[in-house]
Formats: sequence, structure tokens, C-alpha cells
Amino acid sequence: QVQIVESGGGLVQPGGSLRLSCVVSVSTFTIVHLGWYRQAPGKQRELVASITNTRTTDYIDFVKGRFIISRDNAKKTLYLQMNSLIPEDTAVYYCNVVPGVFEWGQGTQVTISS
Repeated sequence: QVQIVESGGGLVQPGGSLRLSCVVSVSTFTIVHLGWYRQAPGKQRELVASITNTRTTDYIDFVKGRFIISRDNAKKTLYLQMNSLIPEDTAVYYCNVVPGVFEWGQGTQVTISS
């Protein structure tokens, strides 16, 4: 059974940074297309960044130039470096494969507020 555990969220001021981590306990980690998703209050969950097994990355326009997705296959861990955070980035962040077919983890809360 696949387990997903996200961490690294918190409360930061606008302009601050956070680095999220996600451990995905799946034997095929090295070949799967992975993504960071987020769900803001009252909104649907959306894919914000993804990385393929060849490390090709993609981002929604809203986070381009501010977020960086990366992966460590040896640690089976996905990362999201988030810089220049703004209040609109406030959400619960999740990781999963793309598309999100695994059971979702608990997510990690990111709150941007002064």
C-alpha cells in the first residue's frame, strides 16, 4: 500500500519562503511522474507543479519563477521550494503522482499572513 507523508508547512509572512517535503513509499518512485497539488479554502484541489522521471518540470503560471519542484529518488522524496510567498498561496499542499491516483496524504498547511 502506498503511503504519502507531506511536511514542511507553516505560517510565514508575505515574501517569505518554505520548503515542503513529501515521502512517497512506492517501489516505482524512480519512474513515476510526481506533482504538488494544493487546495485553498472553498476551492478545488489543483496541480501546481510536476516533475517527470527525467526531471522535466512544469508549473502553473501563478507560481512560475517562485516555486521549484525537485525529487530525490534515493530518498523517495519530493520537494517544493516556495519563494516570494503571497497570501494567495495559502492552502493545504499535497503530493501525489500525476494524475493523483494514489490515496491522498494528510497534506501540509501553508499559511501566508502578516
